[in-house]
Amino acid sequence: MVANNIRGALLQLAAMGIYATHDVVIKTLGATYPAFQILFFASLLSFPLVSVMLMRDRTPGTLWPVHPGWVVLRTACAVAAGMAGFYAFSTLPLAQVYAILFATPLIVTILSIPLLGERVGIHRWAAVIVGLSGVLIVLRPGGQTLALGHAAALIGALASALAAVIIRKLGSTERSVVLMIWPMLGNFVVTGGALSLGYEPMALTDLALAGLIAALGLAGGFLVIMAYRAGEAAIVAPMQYSQIIWATAYGWFLFGERLDGPTLLGASVIIASGIYIVWREGSGGNSANRPVLAARLRTETVTAPKSTLLQRLLHPRG
Repeated sequence: MVANNIRGALLQLAAMGIYATHDVVIKTLGATYPAFQILFFASLLSFPLVSVMLMRDRTPGTLWPVHPGWVVLRTACAVAAGMAGFYAFSTLPLAQVYAILFATPLIVTILSIPLLGERVGIHRWAAVIVGLSGVLIVLRPGGQTLALGHAAALIGALASALAAVIIRKLGSTERSVVLMIWPMLGNFVVTGGALSLGYEPMALTDLALAGLIAALGLAGGFLVIMAYRAGEAAIVAPMQYSQIIWATAYGWFLFGERLDGPTLLGASVIIASGIYIVWREGSGGNSANRPVLAARLRTETVTAPKSTLLQRLLHPRG
């Protein structure tokens, strides 16, 4: 078991490195192109890869959802999380974006109460409050000029958390192909329509980088699946926070960014709160659904879909 947990942790660390590279490419292209344009072409180029997996879903049915209201809401959340995340990575230092996105497990914990009927005790409530105070430390209103990128990162965390909880609520009542194809179609409509607002002609090399975003997003998802199959969720899940290390290194070497004190302190508070919530769910506590552990948290975009959906497509009976 120890060896399996080590293997799972290492696979998750590798996945987070790939995801961080995915975000670095977004930031690189974001210096030249609008975020919605990058997302449009990255998701367009991901469609051939995703369509191969979609064909593995042999579950009888149509593309019309069983619960259209929830699927439409999740689609809106996935599109919003993608656009907000791409914009935040394009305009803010990488470490700041990750620190804010790390609030996602805290938001999942809150949303699981009304949507999943989850019981949250005093310990996890305290962790949520402490963690959200860490977000304020990172944002330090009054201490720095808050930009649209900060709001976008917060929207990305909220939208991704709501999308993750909706997946948990729907369970296996919706076909995996429905839960993946609807956000893709929604993304094409929204970002494709936004191209008329400010399209910038893309060089062939930049289109290739957009394709790299798609490949990295799927590769990271596959590694996350392997990590959770190898090790215990309570061991694997905290490895997602290693992205702050990748962000610091990439930011310093590639973009001349420095990790300032408030961001480091706030990120540490948020990470500690998130790990505590993971530990409480893993050890039982009051958690019946274990929403944070089950969500396999990573800000969802069309180019980096939830690994839980990828696993359902690859192993429909698993």
